[in-house]
Amino acid sequence: MSENYDVVIVGGGIAGLSLASALAGKCAVALVEAEQTLAYHTSSRSARQLIPSYGPPVVQELTARTLELIAAEDEARPVKVLTPRSFMLIGDEDTVRAEASGSMRRISHTEALALCPVLEPDSFTAAGLDTESFGCNAPVLLEHHRQVAESAGVDIITGAGVHSAQHLGSGWQIGAGQEALQAGVLVNAAGAWADELAVISGVEKLGLQPYRRTAAIVAVEHSLPENCPMVAAADESFYFRREGADVLVSPSEAVPSGPEDAKPHPGDVEALIARLNSVTTLGINGVRTAWTGLRTQAADGLPIVGFDAEAPGFFWLAGQGGYGFQTSSAIAELAAEEILAGHQTAGQQTSEEGKRPASRTAEALAATRWSIRR
Repeated sequence: MSENYDVVIVGGGIAGLSLASALAGKCAVALVEAEQTLAYHTSSRSARQLIPSYGPPVVQELTARTLELIAAEDEARPVKVLTPRSFMLIGDEDTVRAEASGSMRRISHTEALALCPVLEPDSFTAAGLDTESFGCNAPVLLEHHRQVAESAGVDIITGAGVHSAQHLGSGWQIGAGQEALQAGVLVNAAGAWADELAVISGVEKLGLQPYRRTAAIVAVEHSLPENCPMVAAADESFYFRREGADVLVSPSEAVPSGPEDAKPHPGDVEALIARLNSVTTLGINGVRTAWTGLRTQAADGLPIVGFDAEAPGFFWLAGQGGYGFQTSSAIAELAAEEILAGHQTAGQQTSEEGKRPASRTAEALAATRWSIRR
């Protein structure tokens, strides 16, 4: 006997959980996750920084809305999700000028060194600062979405990888682990496995590509000041930020990968440490822990949000790339509206051929319905 739902969400990361939270109490929802724990992959391996000036204009707009939504919820939370933490970009004049946008303003070399005194003065010539950036307590946000969803009756099923999905009649029949589910809408929030889920479902895949991104917590001889911003190279060769007495570091790599439980490649962290010890006085002398996540994106780098034009009831919630947490609440808000509306509107743009959903769906939504509502 199949369990019947209005919506089945596949994927228990920040995208799937935030949508489950947004739909909770408004329709019958189940969320299925292949792993035994929620947010096992990329969502548990985030840099935990929400940066309004990071990404293309549509992502910046979605980030601003996400920050509004989280800040409003923080007012009633004993442990806040958001903590003010500026973001600083460093590099040469041309690269910083090209990458600085939105809420980021240019600052002088002297100002940059005052904010982050461990930087070697000759390692950069230009800097930009985003003071509207926030640190993100990712576990608190994930747990908030889980609690909201479950308290409103959302069934969360872990250890249930989807092995079959077929559209019959007016809905979907889904096999996930030992579970048999039926739903009018099947949401593909499977992250690095989004194209694989499409194939299982008989839906044409969209060419989503996962990319590796490694990070580590390292011990240092000279700690960063408490008010030190997160610092990133404008050429995307590294970033670092304070993590208590230690420092979180990343080589900011974007190496294509298959969908997998990614691990650091030998030598990646060591090469990063050598680089950072040459451009800072941190004095990195040990690695506490290291991990690698996968950032999955479409060719144009924008999220894919909307119903598939050829597969009735198949909803894409994928391709968030490195913007997952910082766009999550706004995208969930938009996606929930489209799903509850039950028909294809401006949120389901198609490609020029008129057959496939385009990753510019998110841009269309942000530029029309959401902007008007604001």
